[in-house]
Amino acid sequence: MQHTIVMTGASRGIGRIAAEHILRQSPHVHLLVVARAASGAQLASELSTGGHAVSHVPADLGSLDSVQSAAAEIRDRLERGDLPPLRAFVGNAGMQYTNALTEGPDGFESTFAINVLANHLFVRLLQDRFAAPARIVITASDTHFGDFKHNLGMVPGPAWKSPDVLARTGAFPKPDTAVGGRTAYSTSKLAAIYLVHEYARRLPAGVDAVAFNPGFVPGTGLARNAGPVTRFAMRRILPVMTLTPFATSRSAAGRCLADVVLGTTQAPTGSYVDRARAVRSSEESYDPQREGELWDAAERFIAAYGT
Repeated sequence: MQHTIVMTGASRGIGRIAAEHILRQSPHVHLLVVARAASGAQLASELSTGGHAVSHVPADLGSLDSVQSAAAEIRDRLERGDLPPLRAFVGNAGMQYTNALTEGPDGFESTFAINVLANHLFVRLLQDRFAAPARIVITASDTHFGDFKHNLGMVPGPAWKSPDVLARTGAFPKPDTAVGGRTAYSTSKLAAIYLVHEYARRLPAGVDAVAFNPGFVPGTGLARNAGPVTRFAMRRILPVMTLTPFATSRSAAGRCLADVVLGTTQAPTGSYVDRARAVRSSEESYDPQREGELWDAAERFIAAYGT
């Protein structure tokens, strides 16, 4: 049966590989990629090679106005019948900055805006358009564990605070440093898991929500805002780690993401999938009080954008 999958973060890294794998494995999919206007049309053209059904909607995920416009266009196309029924949303796009002081056009700290609020706004604006069985997949990160086993000491663990603090710049110590930026990143990924738990409680029956952890994947575009030494290491040195158990190759992580989206990997709603299997996330990530507080705050933050 023809159906639509909406995906962010499909232009590079594990998202690009996942998109290609989804199209190969599921010929009935219409893949709608959300990307910046300059790259979206080219991406859709490249992915549609071989007769695959691919289209794009432009959006800057750092701007909630732009996300709202993209979601409205997707809704319109679904309602007109220009797209087949919506069966999945994949929030794969993510950003890590070299500080915790980067502010987006809506006044939110940019890591939080892109990694948390953009996904939440898409989910809420598209919520009533999903045709069950449907699945929401949000790319998380094992940096949310905050221990050496999961991050090899490269990323500080999350430092949870009130969502009203996390949503603004300067939430962490040394906010003008890379340590501040990386702390914002790991904390945003913890927030993403909290919201997945809330989606599992609140979304209609038949619409599942899953957090996906690709593991440490060197060579993606995640560090594109880092300094030249870090970018060089991510591109040229750290990929060697994929030969060990401590890292995942882009191709393997992309295939795992596709399998979660397509349901090949069994994962009940609210679960955390570590590459190819559902496991427990960190103990800190199971906190109903924080989850509810974050939900309430996120609802306030996006209330002006049509939800």
